[in-house]
Amino acid sequence: MTTLLVIAKEPRPGKVKTRLTPPFSPGQAAALAEAALADTLDAVAATPADRRVLALDGDPGPWLPPGFDVVPQCAGGLDERLADAFARCSGPALLIGMDTPQVTPALLTVDFAECDAYFGAAEDGGFWALGLADPDPALLRGVPMSVPETGAVQRQRLRDAGLRVCDLPRLRDVDTAADAAAVAALAPHGRFAALLARCAAPSGTGRR
Repeated sequence: MTTLLVIAKEPRPGKVKTRLTPPFSPGQAAALAEAALADTLDAVAATPADRRVLALDGDPGPWLPPGFDVVPQCAGGLDERLADAFARCSGPALLIGMDTPQVTPALLTVDFAECDAYFGAAEDGGFWALGLADPDPALLRGVPMSVPETGAVQRQRLRDAGLRVCDLPRLRDVDTAADAAAVAALAPHGRFAALLARCAAPSGTGRR
């Protein structure tokens, strides 16, 4: 039974995408986060899977499509919350976040026949995807999160456990205004790109 996991925060002003402020207002940043999450969930909904789970910090909204089980995130650091999401799975699972609205069903369709783990590195040194044929929460607990070496440490943790690791394409997370512009250019027909184009931002903010 293959599970697709999305870990996300409810897109509320001042709580998400704070590095987009400035140049965007907290309300605009939250709206962009919501658009990114909606694009991500649409891609997950279109990807073959036995189960789709949203591990959510907050409450679901109209951006949530049908077909998802919504579970609350546990307390603790990001490593604990990721570990808890995997602990809810009884078979192969692929986890992604809400920072890569450029994902597609093709990227998310994985086959564990020749891999024990899938790893998707992010350009900022983290990772945007992690897939485990046998979801063991211990593979994530204690990995330092949100630091430049997060991805390297997590991938090495998989290798040290003797897992066969298959690498997914490296993607760019949306953290800054420059990231937002670059990601929107990669997925110009999504909600995120359309909203970014409508958001008024002062010149010289990294948009291109």
